[in-house]
Amino acid sequence: MAITGCYYPPFVSPTPNRPSMTPRLPSLRHVLLLLLLVLFTASGCARLKGAFKDKDALEGQPVEELYTRGQKMMHGGNWNGAVRVYRRLVAQYPYGPYTEQALMETAYAHYKSGNNEEAISSIDRFIRTYPTHRNIAYMYYLRGLVNANRDTVFLQRVWTLDASRRDLATPMQGYNDFNTVATRYPNSRYAADARQRMVALRNTFARHDIDVGLYYLRRGANVSVVERAKYLLETYPQSEYQNDAVALLATAYTRLGNETLASDAERVLKANDPQHAYFKGDWPDYPWTIRKLNPFAGEKSPLENRDDE
Repeated sequence: MAITGCYYPPFVSPTPNRPSMTPRLPSLRHVLLLLLLVLFTASGCARLKGAFKDKDALEGQPVEELYTRGQKMMHGGNWNGAVRVYRRLVAQYPYGPYTEQALMETAYAHYKSGNNEEAISSIDRFIRTYPTHRNIAYMYYLRGLVNANRDTVFLQRVWTLDASRRDLATPMQGYNDFNTVATRYPNSRYAADARQRMVALRNTFARHDIDVGLYYLRRGANVSVVERAKYLLETYPQSEYQNDAVALLATAYTRLGNETLASDAERVLKANDPQHAYFKGDWPDYPWTIRKLNPFAGEKSPLENRDDE
C-alpha cells in the first residue's frame, strides 16, 4: 500500500493545575525548533514516499516492459539501475525466456560495473540452474573474462602493475573457463576469442616463471634457476618467453660449471633467437643498482628494461 502522506498528532497544550492570570507566548527559540522539526520530518516523509513510489513503479509491470526498461539502462551504461530492474523482473516472473535473458544480462552488468564477486555468483547460479541452456558457452566465456581481469584493472591503471607479478590464482581460473569454452563448445562464436585469451594468459604465466627464475639467478640459487626454467619450457611451450628460459639455463649451467649443458643451451638459443641479448653479454639487464636505495621502488624485473627499449 503506497504511503500518500505524513500525519502528525495534533498539538495539545497541557492543562495547567491552576488558571494563569496572563497567557504565555512561546519564545522565538521554541518556534524555530518547532519549524525545523516540521521541515525535517516532512523531508523524511517525502523521501520515504519517493522510495515507495520508485518501487511501486516497477511492481506489476508486464515482463516485456520491465525487460525493455532494463535494456535501455544497459545501453546507457546505467549498470546498477539495470541490475535493479532485472532483479524486479526475476522476482515477479521467475520463469520464462525474459527471465533467463535478464539473469545473463545481470551478470554482465555486474562485470561492467566492477562487481566481480557478484558477477561470479550470478554466473555460477545460472550455470547450476540452466546447465544445458543454448547460451551456456557465453556464461563460461563471461566467467573467464571476470576471472582473468579480477583485481587487475585498477592496479594496472594506477601503478602500471605488471599483471604477471600479482597473484595468478584468479587468472588461472579464467584460463580454465576459456579452456572449457574452447573444448566443450568449439563451434560457438566465443571459442576463437577464448583461444586467443588463453594464449595471452599462458604468456602471463610464463613471464611470471621467468621473473622467478631471474630472482633466483640474482641471488645465486642456480639449481633453482634450472628447475624453474625447465618447468617453464615443459609447461608453457611456444610461449613468448621460451628463449629467455633457455638463456636462463645457459647462464645457470655456466655458473654451476657444467660447460656441456651450458653449450647445449647456447646452441639451442642461437638456433631459435640468434639476436638474443644473451649473446651480447648484457643479459639479464638488471635495474639500476641505486634503485635499491628507494624502499618503495620494489623489485623490478629485467624484462621491464627490455620492454622499454
